[in-house]
Amino acid sequence: MPARTFLRSWSPTTWVPVLLLALALAACSSKTVQYPEDHERMRRIDQAVETLRDAYQRKDRSGFEALMLPLDQLELLQREAEADFDAFHSIAVDFKIERIMIEGDDIDVYVHWQGTWKKDPDDSGIRQRGHARLQWVGTHSILLRGVQGDLPFGMKTRQTFTGPSPTRPAAP
Repeated sequence: MPARTFLRSWSPTTWVPVLLLALALAACSSKTVQYPEDHERMRRIDQAVETLRDAYQRKDRSGFEALMLPLDQLELLQREAEADFDAFHSIAVDFKIERIMIEGDDIDVYVHWQGTWKKDPDDSGIRQRGHARLQWVGTHSILLRGVQGDLPFGMKTRQTFTGPSPTRPAAP
């Protein structure tokens, strides 16, 4: 049966429900954000995590420091990151956000990270990965207030402690 004949055989009572169904499906496909303030805050949190990763990877000292509150714990983190900037020719790190927990102004972001640190362009690099908790604070301006876990920052210090072990003399 040709398509024209098939379509002509439909009565208006058949077309109306089909048209209503098509309109309903089209209306449902456009999603509106139910909680725009929360959505915007989540976007800012994600952007803060990405900016931290990007500043570290680009070895941008001022960009890295700009994301942090002036606290002693974070000053140590900054010094370790700066040691990485000086020790490695290139740093490539990926963050995957596993979970975000928000309680008032306090934000905990749990990330899985993996990266490669190269001392020179021909170096195969040091590959590491781990999990960390990045503790942020803020609603409109998101700043790092603390860190816990296995962090990607401070790889030079970590390599100093996990370098090759000295060889033992043979037992007599």
